[in-house]
Amino acid sequence: MLIKITSKRQVTFPASVLEALGVKPGDRLELQSSANGFLLKPKRIDLTKLAPLRGKLSKGAGTFDLETFRNQSHDPALRD
Repeated sequence: MLIKITSKRQVTFPASVLEALGVKPGDRLELQSSANGFLLKPKRIDLTKLAPLRGKLSKGAGTFDLETFRNQSHDPALRD
């Protein structure tokens, strides 16, 4: 299977490949170097890292202020 690289170094994967990986728009892919070349894997969110947020976010609490959230201190283990 050939994939074209654009002048901006972007690539488009065939839908069948993305479906096989189980990824959707906005998901991340991880490219790992291996002895046989490169390995492409979907980067999944580790849901156990989200557990500390349980109970801190209330449902239907109105709008979400991203700047306030960014300025708060958070557990470094939650970063990817």
